[in-house]
Amino acid sequence: MIDAEIIKKIKPGAKVRVWERIKEGDKERRSAFEGIVIARKHGVQAGATFTVRSVLQEVGVEKVYPLQTPIIAKVEIVSPAKKVRRAKLYYLRDLSNKKVREKLKVSL
Repeated sequence: MIDAEIIKKIKPGAKVRVWERIKEGDKERRSAFEGIVIARKHGVQAGATFTVRSVLQEVGVEKVYPLQTPIIAKVEIVSPAKKVRRAKLYYLRDLSNKKVREKLKVSL
């Protein structure tokens, strides 16, 4: 489960690293997915989610994570949310990495 302090810091514009538990047969490993939070939905109630976007090998990848899931091992805040003017940053999908860095003032 995610710590309550970390949940408060997961906001649109924050750069996060999400560690997922992946089961392969009888073994379990952890995999990291790092990107920018572009949306947060439903507050902190059961069923609340956050969407993380990253560009991997020149392809945009978005993952939607529920806050209350055992699949997430831990969440690290790489850089806190800068001041953004929108709750949903879906417009970042159409921008290049350079333009995203300029708008959010973060390194990708």
